[in-house]
Order: sequence, then C-alpha cells, then structure tokens
Amino acid sequence: MIFITLGSREYQFNRLLKAVDELIESGTITEKVFAQIGQSDYVPRNYKYVDFLSPQDFSEYQDKATIIITHGGTGAIVSALKKGKKVIAVPRLAKYKEHTDNHQQQITRMMKEMLYIESLEDIYELGDKIITIKNCNLKPYDRESKVLEIINEFIANY
Repeated sequence: MIFITLGSREYQFNRLLKAVDELIESGTITEKVFAQIGQSDYVPRNYKYVDFLSPQDFSEYQDKATIIITHGGTGAIVSALKKGKKVIAVPRLAKYKEHTDNHQQQITRMMKEMLYIESLEDIYELGDKIITIKNCNLKPYDRESKVLEIINEFIANY
C-alpha cells in the first residue's frame, strides 16, 4: 500500500493529489493508495482519503505502507524513516501557493543526497520515482545519526 501524508498545516497540496489520481488512471500505480490530505480541497477520484487521522490511525497507516509519499516537512519524513519505510518526498512550492517559500525543496534535496529518501523536482517524475523506489536500497534511518541536527541547523540558517 502507498500512504500519502500531507501534514496538518494550513497549506493545500492539490498538485500532488491530482498527480496520484492520474498515475492510478494510467496504470502506473497499481497498489492500493490511501491519503491523509490535510487542508487540500482536491477530492481524489481513484483512492480513499481523509482530511486528518488520529495519531494512532496515522501510525497504523504508516505501518501498513510499503511506500510513503509525503510533503517535504521534516517531521513527516523522519517519522516514516523511523518506521523503516521507503519515502518519496515531494516539496511544496511557493509558486503554487503550497507554502510561503521553497525551504522544503532544499530539505528534500539534502535528504536525497544523504541517500535517506527519493525526492523530485517535477511532479511528472512521480511515476518514475514510485517505480525506482521499489527496487532501490536507501540508507536506513539511524537514531544515532546527526540528520535531524543537520536539518535543524540548515533551517535555522535559511
């Protein structure tokens, strides 16, 4: 199962939800998909969704998932990595009014360079990333790693 999580902040992420619908329609995504869509107002046509999940339900969906597709927020990414999940992070972009700036783009680039996740620059890469991540070996999250310190330092200096 693919679990999509878009956070709980006030920003929509309709662009990602639409792209997933299109990938299901084209047959690129064949597995079950479930989404926690947050503040988005796009209504998925081809997969089940809720606006928000309780912390317990959220954790259960993470456990069931083989792939987690998320926005570029550090909390969402790190919580998925801590559960040993393969993560595709899609940064929210200011030009689409998905956030106030593009800091998620820099975070996802950095985490991809560290080999923890897959990320993308263009939403049209999502189908390829889903295919790629199934067969790639990403670095497992190490609780002793300095990844959170590095990200927090990056954000503080942004």
